[in-house]
Amino acid sequence: MPTISIFYGIVIQMFWQDHAPPHFHALYAEHEALIDIRTLAVIRGHLPKRALALVVEWTSEHRAELLEDWELCTRMQTPKKIEPLK
Repeated sequence: MPTISIFYGIVIQMFWQDHAPPHFHALYAEHEALIDIRTLAVIRGHLPKRALALVVEWTSEHRAELLEDWELCTRMQTPKKIEPLK
């Protein structure tokens, strides 16, 4: 699973040919959540409140890039790296 960004100890990854809706995996310590790119909703899992807030902020800033990466992954192509949250 390619890592597309890392910030504040949060790792953002996408699987190739993963199921809809378009989403990514956010990992923080022992926590993992699947985040819907379009709605910012947690599809499955859990992140601590502060980590989730950072992920939502980052997703809001990079939604178009995330959707492009999702399309690449559906075609079994390597997604592009995305700038971390600063």
